[in-house]
Amino acid sequence: MRVSEIFHSVQGEGLFLGVPTVFVRTSGCNLRCRWCDTPYASWNPEGEEMTPEEIVRRVTAYDCPHVVLTGGEPMVASGIRELAALLKAAGLHITIETAATVLPDGIACDLASLSPKLADSTPSQEQAGAWSERHEVTRCRPEVIRRWMQDYESQLKFVFSGHDQLSEIEELLNEVGAVPSFSRDRVLLMPEGTDAQSLREKSPMIAELCIEHGFRFAPRLHIDLFGNTKGT
Repeated sequence: MRVSEIFHSVQGEGLFLGVPTVFVRTSGCNLRCRWCDTPYASWNPEGEEMTPEEIVRRVTAYDCPHVVLTGGEPMVASGIRELAALLKAAGLHITIETAATVLPDGIACDLASLSPKLADSTPSQEQAGAWSERHEVTRCRPEVIRRWMQDYESQLKFVFSGHDQLSEIEELLNEVGAVPSFSRDRVLLMPEGTDAQSLREKSPMIAELCIEHGFRFAPRLHIDLFGNTKGT
């Protein structure tokens, strides 16, 4: 599979915020979010071809118990299920960062970090050409989201830019339906932005909305610490 980068850092988002983690970023994506902060792994996929065994050797060399499979969209990477099985056999805790447009089909996973894409993510035709319509049709699949939530411990993360998205999130939660192991504090709202100043400006408003609606405010620690750079 093509791998954009493998690096050791701290988890910047979600339930494992701040936990030392090895990240495996696969290259390639079936979406084209207008605000994508990893275009080198999505819009213009780059990287080297590696076998699952080679990736596991790189990951385990860090002697770190947590690994994140991310992208791009890792669930469209060839060999992703074999890689996850090998990482689980090595005793690692696996988080999969996915837009939840592809069914899990039993992939080894300890935390499903689901990032359904809201309408605000769709790029213009001027920006993305034919990908604009393709993204809009593909970006949100409630039945696939529900399967992930039923089969794995999960969190729902949303890049949040404005109040009008609250009704869209609530509508999606209603479409997905109740999942016994999932509660509203597993719905995370993250400020949109690729620099610390933008995140700081948007965070107070989002935090207030989380308090009001029972969601979880999710800072983006890696941008605060390192900026929007590779290998962080």
